[in-house]
Amino acid sequence: MRDIVGLCLNPPDHALVLGVDEKSQIQALDRTQPLLPLQPGQVERGTHDYKRNGTTSLFAALELKTSRVISQFHRRHRSVEFHRFLDVIEANVPVDMDVHLIVDNYGTHKTAIIRKWLAKRPRFHIHFTPTHGSWLNLVERWFAELTNKRIRRGAFPSVRKLEAAILEYIDVHNEESKPFVWTRTADLSTQNRNF
Repeated sequence: MRDIVGLCLNPPDHALVLGVDEKSQIQALDRTQPLLPLQPGQVERGTHDYKRNGTTSLFAALELKTSRVISQFHRRHRSVEFHRFLDVIEANVPVDMDVHLIVDNYGTHKTAIIRKWLAKRPRFHIHFTPTHGSWLNLVERWFAELTNKRIRRGAFPSVRKLEAAILEYIDVHNEESKPFVWTRTADLSTQNRNF
């Protein structure tokens, strides 16, 4: 935990720090009836039922200094897909910088294919959050923003429409990105957390 908090509070010079994770099984839900808007004295109303139109998994890397996001969609989230996403990250970061990846302890991040990929790229450094400590990864905070501002109240008749809406949100976010600010030291961060 101290390693990750240290990266957030004092990132290394001439290096990128990326929070990397998957938001898996995002459902393309379409409401059976449109939402009824707010009116004076009346709350917004909507039906309780919806139609499921499939799922997608979003792989995202949040750059801590700028809050810009690199992303890719996959139908599944195995080590094969994570490997492909690492290739996307590599293609989108400067070649002359070290890259520190903060990831959770999910098994797909530790397979032989991933260890082999990292061994061939010594400028990539991986940092694992502690068990039950994925809250330390700032990409999780960004996933919450995505859910609250774009997915939760949306209606998506297909996975393609859901992915298009998420990509649009990412484009706007990247144009107007403001970094999340980590303010607590590792000692303060552990006071209310049990590991």
